[in-house]
Amino acid sequence: MNFIRRSAFSRTIGPITVVGLLLVWTVLHAQAPAAGRSFTIDQILSAPFASELTASTRGGTLAFAMFERGRRNVYLAEAPAYQPRRLTDYGTDDGQELTGLVFSGDGRHVVYVRGGDHGSNWPAEGDLMPNPTSSPVQPKMQVWAVPLAGGAPTLIGEGDDPAPAAGAAKVAFVRQGKIWLGDTTGTPATLMFFARGRSASPAWAPDGRTLAFVSERGDHSFIALFTGPDQPLRYLAPSTARDSGPVWSPDGRRLAFVRQPGRGAPRASGLQQPVQPWALWVADVSTGEAREVWHSDATPAGSVPRTAGGVNLHWADGDRLVFLSYQDGWPHLYSVPAAGGTKATLLTPGAFMVEHVSMTPDRRWMVYNANTGSDPNDIDRRHLWRVPVDRAAPEPLTNGLGNEWSPIVTGDGATLAYFAGGVQTPGLPTVVPFGGGSARPVMADALPLEYPAGLLVTPQPVVVNAPDGTAVHCQLFKTASGDTRRPAVIFVHGGPPRQMLLGWHYGFYYANTYALNQYLASRGFVVLSVNYRLGIGYGHAFQYPSTGGARGAAEYQDVLAAGRYLQARPDVDRARIGIYGGSYGGYLTALALGRNSDVFATGVDLHGVHDWAHRVASASSNPELAVSALVGDGVSEDELRKAATVAWESSPVSAISTWKSPVLLIHGDDDRNVQFQQTVDLVQRLKAKGVPFEEMIIPDDIHDFLLHRNWVAASRATAAWMERMLGRTTGR
Repeated sequence: MNFIRRSAFSRTIGPITVVGLLLVWTVLHAQAPAAGRSFTIDQILSAPFASELTASTRGGTLAFAMFERGRRNVYLAEAPAYQPRRLTDYGTDDGQELTGLVFSGDGRHVVYVRGGDHGSNWPAEGDLMPNPTSSPVQPKMQVWAVPLAGGAPTLIGEGDDPAPAAGAAKVAFVRQGKIWLGDTTGTPATLMFFARGRSASPAWAPDGRTLAFVSERGDHSFIALFTGPDQPLRYLAPSTARDSGPVWSPDGRRLAFVRQPGRGAPRASGLQQPVQPWALWVADVSTGEAREVWHSDATPAGSVPRTAGGVNLHWADGDRLVFLSYQDGWPHLYSVPAAGGTKATLLTPGAFMVEHVSMTPDRRWMVYNANTGSDPNDIDRRHLWRVPVDRAAPEPLTNGLGNEWSPIVTGDGATLAYFAGGVQTPGLPTVVPFGGGSARPVMADALPLEYPAGLLVTPQPVVVNAPDGTAVHCQLFKTASGDTRRPAVIFVHGGPPRQMLLGWHYGFYYANTYALNQYLASRGFVVLSVNYRLGIGYGHAFQYPSTGGARGAAEYQDVLAAGRYLQARPDVDRARIGIYGGSYGGYLTALALGRNSDVFATGVDLHGVHDWAHRVASASSNPELAVSALVGDGVSEDELRKAATVAWESSPVSAISTWKSPVLLIHGDDDRNVQFQQTVDLVQRLKAKGVPFEEMIIPDDIHDFLLHRNWVAASRATAAWMERMLGRTTGR
């Protein structure tokens, strides 16, 4: 195993009901493990994970990526049968991501990116790619093309973010802040042009002749146009602002983009919520002139959305721009004429969030998933909807007890494709006629025979109230039989803008933790997954509390309330409650163990943040030294010191003096989301205090472990730790 473990411990259209389809998958694949009425970590983590669903602009052709026990490959499915065909042959658990799937402009290839860490917060020093297998050969992130007709993939070039030109074989892509041009024939790629700064977000005009891109200059950025090597670069309405997200009009004469203020003073105190206003601009390509057509409110809710797809800007039918905003307190779709002059139309009213969004090829409809439906518990699920681009008339496309996400309509407009998962089955590609009809799975035989579908429990919705009255949604995993009073485990997700669901999750990381929660339940634990504040799905006020995170850790009271809830349950042994989580969940796990070892007997902290002051100040956890990182114009010295002190007091390291419960620390040392130093520092503090701990260090893997075997090892270690610390149960 590629990890090191040490110890310091002396021990119609619709709505389509998806549940029936999922039951078919369950019956087909439930037999193998049923005899023993139990399953292993390897069996539950044998579940495949599908992602990167994309459609060709021509006909009814789909492509998607499949993760199957570490093997990542590109698949194709074509109308009318939609029988899947594997296009690539990557046969090992080598930790190389497959992302960015898109069809070539001539429709003959699937273009994709292999390698990299697309979930990172920052690049590694020297833009080094992850090397989770510790290979002596340096890995690269590369753009590839594989023919739909079959055959070996062709290397386009080293880079990321491929943008095929319409009707052609050429592909623009980004390499180390420069834009390169290659093609699907394998002709050596060349640098397209020289430009100052870092170039990003390439987008071809509809005729495939002009390339728009973002020219990032640090504190400001421009929308730029490249029309050929004999023409100078052109910048659209250059200013001190940060411009991003270029979207072409269907006729190629205009560009819409997002404009935000440039970076600079004044800066606010660290105790204040930032306001990040933004606007939509439209530029005339021929003249370079641009005008604002919509702007946000200068409020926290009006700030740039940070949910899936961000602004989700689309140029729709009727010369309208469709975008996503949080301005009414929920992430919703809005529509405004590209000419401006009128108030934006809210397309998706209601107390729910819009998440994954796409537009139909005729540009008349937006299709999306949302946590709403006919069942009140749909707030903890995802179902599909469609809405016209010019009015608030949403229509449900799916319903039931499952989850559906990543909707897309094929190029001929005939078929809706999406991923559908349930309680027992992970998300797999599914198709249904967009005009109405029966849904059917594309990968009906994707589940391995050993996968224990029939042994998984149905998580139950639970709502607990925090001391300040905030309603906190949770999911309870428990088998029907077991000890009268069982040990219990709380799971806290990371992010923190995430939401755990009543079923298999659409995120790779959280599909794995859903599997682990199911395994712990099968071992006799009562498992409670907590959707604490700072998470998505429950509105802006819930996601952005004024005293959350380093400003006071208000979300911790939600976790503590969940612990108190478990203590009060008659089927839980109140002295045997553990907690685990990764990333922000690791932070809350450490905070729980530090502040309330009287409630949480043990924990597993995966790559958590432990010291906000150090993270924010890049200095010492001493509040006196952290002040310099929180300096704001017009902010008093007292306010700055208070902000630094609150950041320190919101950190697990500030509670070392009351930390008594043993902890298992798990961290990959090539983490680009949470500095590995956070765990190094915590270990020294735990040693000094004499707190029992063990560590499982995974050399060269990243935050979201790239190797399947590392996920298995970390999950197995977490479960074994809980059994060892909290005691074995009779289970099923």
